[in-house]
Amino acid sequence: MTTAQSAPEDRGLPFNVFAKSCPSRGTLEHVTGRWGALTLGALYEGSLRFNELRRRVDGVSEKMLSQTLHALERDGLVHREAQLTNPPRVDYELTPLGREVAEHLLALIRLLEDSMDTVLEARERYDAARGAR
Repeated sequence: MTTAQSAPEDRGLPFNVFAKSCPSRGTLEHVTGRWGALTLGALYEGSLRFNELRRRVDGVSEKMLSQTLHALERDGLVHREAQLTNPPRVDYELTPLGREVAEHLLALIRLLEDSMDTVLEARERYDAARGAR
C-alpha cells in the first residue's frame, strides 16, 4: 500500500497531514504546489479550456499542467468536461470543494501580493547581512 492510499479500516480515523502516511498529505501537496495553487486560482474565475488555462498560468508546460489537472481531478477539486465535437473540446472547472479551497488560496495570494514591499525589504536586509552571492 502506497502512502497515497489508506486501508478501508483506516477511513474512520481522523486525518493528520503531519503523519507521513496520511492521504491528506498528497492532496495538500497537489493544492499548495506551484502549479496546483495557480491552476486552482485561475479556475476560480470560471471554466477554462486547456490552452486558455495554460496561457493564464504563465510559465507552466503542457506536461506539468496536464499532470496537475489529473491530480486535482483525482482529488475531487477539478471537474473535466469532454465534449465529443470536432475538434474535441475539453473544459475544466472547479468542483464545490475546489472552489472552497481556491478561495482560501486566493486569500493567501492576496496577502502575499499586498506584503511584497515588506518581503522585498526583508530580502534586501538578509542579503546585505550575509553578503549576497
